[in-house]
Amino acid sequence: MASQSDTARTVIHGLDFGLNAWVVDEQRQRYLHDPGSVDETWRSFFASRATVSAPATVSASASVDRAPAAAPAVLNAVRIAALIHAYRVRGHLMAATNPLGSPPAAAPAELDLAAFGLHDADRTEHFVVDGFAGRTTMTLDDVLGAVREFYCGTTGFEYMHIQDFRERRWIQERVEGPQTRPDRAQQLRILYRLGAAEAFETFLQTKYVGHKRYSLEGGEAAVVLLDALLLGAIEDGVAEAVIGMAHRGRLNVLANIIGKSYAQIFGEFEDAVDKGSVQGSGDVKYHLGAEGIYRALRGGSVAVSVVANPSHLEIVGPVAQGVVRAKQDLAGDAGSRAVLPVVLHGDAAFAGQGVVAETLNMSQLPGYGTGGTVHVIVNNQVGFTTLPRDGRSGTYATGVARMVEAPVFHVNGDDPEAVDRVARLAFDYRRAFHKDVVIDLLCYRRHGHSEVDDPSITQPVMYDRIDAKPSVRTLYAESLVARKAIGEQQAEGARRDYQERLEQAFAQTRALPAPAAAEEEATTGQPTVRPAPHLPATAIDELTARQVIATQSELPEGFTVHPRVLPQLNRRTASLDTGTVDWATAETLAIGSLLLQGVPVRLAGQDSRRGTFGQRHAVLTDRHTGAEHTPLRSLGHGAAPFTPYDSMLSELAALAFEYGYAQTRPEALVLWEAQFGDFVNGAQTVVDEYIASSEQKWGRRSGVTLLLPHGLEGQGPDHSSARVERFLQLCAQDNMTVAMPSQPGNYFHLLRQQALDARKRPLVVFTPKSMLRSKAAVSALTDFTGGMFRPVLPDDTVDPGTVTRVLLCSGKVFYDLDAHRKASGSAGTAIVRLERLYPFPEKELTEELARFPATAEVRWVQEEPENQGAWFFLAPRLHRSARRPVACVSRPEAPAPAVGSSRRHGLEQKAVVASAFR
Repeated sequence: MASQSDTARTVIHGLDFGLNAWVVDEQRQRYLHDPGSVDETWRSFFASRATVSAPATVSASASVDRAPAAAPAVLNAVRIAALIHAYRVRGHLMAATNPLGSPPAAAPAELDLAAFGLHDADRTEHFVVDGFAGRTTMTLDDVLGAVREFYCGTTGFEYMHIQDFRERRWIQERVEGPQTRPDRAQQLRILYRLGAAEAFETFLQTKYVGHKRYSLEGGEAAVVLLDALLLGAIEDGVAEAVIGMAHRGRLNVLANIIGKSYAQIFGEFEDAVDKGSVQGSGDVKYHLGAEGIYRALRGGSVAVSVVANPSHLEIVGPVAQGVVRAKQDLAGDAGSRAVLPVVLHGDAAFAGQGVVAETLNMSQLPGYGTGGTVHVIVNNQVGFTTLPRDGRSGTYATGVARMVEAPVFHVNGDDPEAVDRVARLAFDYRRAFHKDVVIDLLCYRRHGHSEVDDPSITQPVMYDRIDAKPSVRTLYAESLVARKAIGEQQAEGARRDYQERLEQAFAQTRALPAPAAAEEEATTGQPTVRPAPHLPATAIDELTARQVIATQSELPEGFTVHPRVLPQLNRRTASLDTGTVDWATAETLAIGSLLLQGVPVRLAGQDSRRGTFGQRHAVLTDRHTGAEHTPLRSLGHGAAPFTPYDSMLSELAALAFEYGYAQTRPEALVLWEAQFGDFVNGAQTVVDEYIASSEQKWGRRSGVTLLLPHGLEGQGPDHSSARVERFLQLCAQDNMTVAMPSQPGNYFHLLRQQALDARKRPLVVFTPKSMLRSKAAVSALTDFTGGMFRPVLPDDTVDPGTVTRVLLCSGKVFYDLDAHRKASGSAGTAIVRLERLYPFPEKELTEELARFPATAEVRWVQEEPENQGAWFFLAPRLHRSARRPVACVSRPEAPAPAVGSSRRHGLEQKAVVASAFR
């Protein structure tokens, strides 16, 4: 070891001064945060400098003249601090976290003693360790033993990428010290949870051979982990925990965590589903959600739920975040403490699916944060048949979590006590810092991807190990017996009791007759007939309209509106008297009047506070100070909250979040707006799996509203179409509303109807772009103080008896057709607008068409290509209502929605309009 006589200008042999700089800076942060927390050696070093800064990086081979000046005692302290720091950074690479027995990685060269100017001869020397492991000084041997115990055991801690010094110190204070074993009661609890998880899976494997169930076998410690998290929630007074997870282990979690009855689960295996149950009957059993009460063995309980999910794995993550945020908003100031989000992932999916990064990015955003989520990766070390080397580029499946500086705790699933400890650490971290935290639970799949799969075909060596491996419960029970914590009979007793309860439930299930309703529905194939909805009144009085619009001009004292925005606000006030209420003003009236009725409104999307087209200005920014003002929040104390947010640049996670939020808060109007409607296809999974089908599959309703700017206006194929045809193709059994209103007043009534209607279903609105400022697309005050949403707008400008041609259309093209009619003098042409495309307004349209002569020709006109837009969906329905053939006037079929040339677009648009009148 270098002696105390080393001069301050000695280069530490083998020590990279870049690392030296890092260690000195770490100590400097401790010193600045709390001078008393560092040793006298470091205090003297820092106190002697007016400013404390880290030295520049200098390699070990640099000349003596470039070595940093430092006292000999500090040089020795730096050596040992650098060693400890290196294990904090890289110790997880050597941790024994793999239950399949693969040896941990060899010690990196950076952990060789020589890299720190230390040698084997120094092992008995004492060094200043500055509080490490609760000590002031330690021998080198003791230091090595401690860092390997703390960082290279069955848990690997990856957290030094976190920038906040306080978070790193918090973790170190809990990791770097003696770890006491759980007491006997905790050990029995862990054993009981493992026994229940194992017995459940082996029972199903025995009774339902060949059935897919995506078992948890090999990862039973996940139940111990969830148990520890929920016990922490109970002790902390958390009201509810929400779990999002894919299908692996889901049935086990439903039974052993949520408390779903065994009889109900067995009934799903028997295809004897009760049609009157809460869940829908249109999906497989391992996709269903449930709600229950989790009761601790020692007393106390917490509400807990699992969110229903499709097979699209990670998409449930942002849905669960939306559910949690909605519950937290309802809880008020205590929200993040009141509801705990937990999301379980697969290792391949966490690394491979981009929605994971989108969801992590939400975690600290104002409109999306939930006070931190506990992420649990059930790491099977294989994805279906794909090994990690083929499925990810990084060392760990958890690499993406570093983008939000989340700590990652890698833990061996065969050490349930370590799993229990890590779960409690994760819960406490989330509570302390309101941030996401990741637990990487390394385990395995005993039966491959599913119970009908043979994994030995592609992973023969891995499955030779697995086949020869005792279960987690067996290993833990043997460990407790060896420690004399329990006897052998006690080790098996709890498992036998659990097995007997399963047998009883199984026998009861087999004795029950199959539900007659399920048989009848399977025979007839007819959907449930719903009664006609009772539509709410949506008109408002003039006083309410003026109260809402007054917020647009009555601004805080000293607030300077941008000069380009002020005229728009002034026009809103004047428009009530001039009969020129535009689209944005109509929307403001709808939202403001709902707030006054006590209906909360949430609006989110890319640039939605201002509006993509500079039309909304829900939030104003002071021209000089940058301060923000939300006019509709000044309606008074009795008004409901209005929460407009600009979202991150995402469609998939963002829309999934809003779906979950709206499902949880049916009393609120939840609006998600695409920047352009074209971009909603980035969230197609959400549309297909949740918005269109969640009620049929899972009995889950959501009133989420999609605002999708749509219209061919010469802006190219990616800024023209919200793909009307795709949404209509998904419409059936009254599952959602699809509308393309052309009049501000009708849009106003549509939004209010969506908010006030007791029966919730998704609403898709194809909103305008150029119509936002069209002088023709305006409404009078009377359109808001009377009437309701009209799915069909009749043509009252023509004499029905003289009509020879009826043009049917939706949206912006009406104004092009109307302008051509006026210019050409086509008095015999009526133009009827379909404002709602689904549910198809057959009664209203039939009545409107009956006003015209039976000889009048009927045409459907759309600006989209013939194979797109509404035509293919509407054609048979239009024929029924018209009681005559209906022709289509449109652009020719095309693979892209629109052309790239503005000039060519204009020629095409004129041709479509002219063709309608030929």
